[in-house]
Amino acid sequence: MSEQNPQQGTETLTLAKAITRALHDEMAANRKVLALGEDIGKLGGVYRVTEGLQKTFGPTRIMDTPLGEAGIIGTSIGMALRGYRPVPEIQFDGFVFPGFNQITSQLAKMHGRTHGQYQVSVTVRIPYGGMIGSVEHHSESPEALFTHTPGLRVVTPSSPHDAYWMLRKAIAHPDPVIYFEPKRRYWMKGEVNFEDTDFDPFTAQVVREGDDLTIATYGPLVPVALAAAQAAVEDGQSIEVIDLRSLSPLDIPTIEASIQKTGRLVVAHEAPTFGGIGSDIAAAITERCFYHLEAPVIRVGGYHMPYPVSRIEEEYVPGIDRLLEAVDRSLAY
Repeated sequence: MSEQNPQQGTETLTLAKAITRALHDEMAANRKVLALGEDIGKLGGVYRVTEGLQKTFGPTRIMDTPLGEAGIIGTSIGMALRGYRPVPEIQFDGFVFPGFNQITSQLAKMHGRTHGQYQVSVTVRIPYGGMIGSVEHHSESPEALFTHTPGLRVVTPSSPHDAYWMLRKAIAHPDPVIYFEPKRRYWMKGEVNFEDTDFDPFTAQVVREGDDLTIATYGPLVPVALAAAQAAVEDGQSIEVIDLRSLSPLDIPTIEASIQKTGRLVVAHEAPTFGGIGSDIAAAITERCFYHLEAPVIRVGGYHMPYPVSRIEEEYVPGIDRLLEAVDRSLAY
């Protein structure tokens, strides 16, 4: 599964195995770190992300739970109040809603409600997004519901390196963090640099430089945006791509700096455009960069409808053609 290069402190891992390694390394470093969720122990999780961890750390630190997301999150909050650092797993995005009340009413607010007396250091892992050919409730993108809740930090990786360090930094952070895992990228391979200890999970990253237009996106759509930018070269277009990485807080200054260079912005995500993170970015950039913009900010995302059946999900999730169509509309101004 991995190709090791110990001299440089790097390994080539899949995104899923980078998450496994991050969990392993944080649990080895801190005995207060533990994980709980449905089928994460003996089975190793639906996607085998926790495979082998129960054998290493035992059933009191890698705990199988009953089928009940509210109980999983509520138990994690109680553990955090006793000084532990729980990492609960929600099996699929669409199953988080039974635990949504615990996350937004308790987890997000406990620190403020007690005037800082208690820290609730919980990292909630949620596989999210579509394009895996699954059934209802298995392909949703609910990230905006959590970014709208003060008190929560929300992050999502797009590469194995970011997946590893983002999870380690999330677990070590004092605030509750919602860690969204792009499940259609679980098997994507990439190099992980284990010496990148200064990694900041709450900043955006320019992953491709360009001069004519900026695409800002995150998680599963980052490879799509990079492919669209490469395809645009044939038309003489130079596209800059920003991986947002942190959805709350948003690194608006990095987007702002890019717009001051390119003058045009397309924001892309799988979640519906209405009420989505793209709307907030469009508003913020319009407020801050109005005199730099040469075209309206264009949002590309899912439609305002329930996620469709798998045989037509390619029509719902933005692909290269929809991104390039938005690029052409912006450049036509």
